[in-house]
Amino acid sequence: MAALTKKKNYSSQKARETTTRVAIYIVLVLMSIIWLFPFVFLILQSFSESLIRSNFQIMFTFNNYVRLFTSSATPFLTWFLNTLIIAIITTIFQTILVLMTAYALSRLRFRGRQGFMKLLLIIGMFPGFLGMIITFNILKLVGLSGSIYSLVIIYIAGSAMSYYVAKGFFDTVSKSLDEAVLIDGGNNNTVFWRVILPLSKPIVIYTILISFTAPWGDFMLGSLIANNNSNLYNVAVGLRSLLSTMTSRAANFGMFCAGGVIVSIPILALFFWLQRYYVEGIAGGAVKG
Repeated sequence: MAALTKKKNYSSQKARETTTRVAIYIVLVLMSIIWLFPFVFLILQSFSESLIRSNFQIMFTFNNYVRLFTSSATPFLTWFLNTLIIAIITTIFQTILVLMTAYALSRLRFRGRQGFMKLLLIIGMFPGFLGMIITFNILKLVGLSGSIYSLVIIYIAGSAMSYYVAKGFFDTVSKSLDEAVLIDGGNNNTVFWRVILPLSKPIVIYTILISFTAPWGDFMLGSLIANNNSNLYNVAVGLRSLLSTMTSRAANFGMFCAGGVIVSIPILALFFWLQRYYVEGIAGGAVKG
């Protein structure tokens, strides 16, 4: 009798677990549909000649993409190349600075280390736009206010404050490896470049991905530096300029959506290519030492 009761309780528990699992899956599917709807609308609108209304009548055409690259009023290729140059240069330098800072704070012990880390965290909590005006004035004084490379300088200058995730990952790497290299006559440079980095591919890839995507969609700093010069626009500022007036919104919305689709392709390709390392980097960086 006791065995039968135990079996019934077990079956009831399994049934409840199955029901809960199905309910979770249904919620996740609904959330996915809601999350994907704006992207589906963006793609459909980019191939539509007119605005998509509630009846969802779509006249498929490639005119929006053709106009985006051929119209003299919208130098989209220049905007795209500006953004690509900024993102690539920023990614190279920012990745190196973030990883070196994280390694130093993870492995080295020096006076003021804890206070320095806390200071960086506190400063990083303040939104970047608070210093935009003074930053622009400084760049103007040194003659860099009219250059896309001023954005690179701004992005790189504060990159070390993003050390925390990488430091958490480095903390999980055994310090016995460092000791073995130091005993064999190596130094901290040898440890970092030849031992730690080869073992830290997930966090390296994660840092590269974050460093690349951050400047790709920046609007506020890009708008400030460009100062209404269309040749200095990045894609975020350039596409926003297509909708600057009520008249242009109706005429250029399809072209704006086409630009949004093209801009998302490099980010999506990079993300799916590096997705496995991205997840591993997040999981490793979540362990703090």
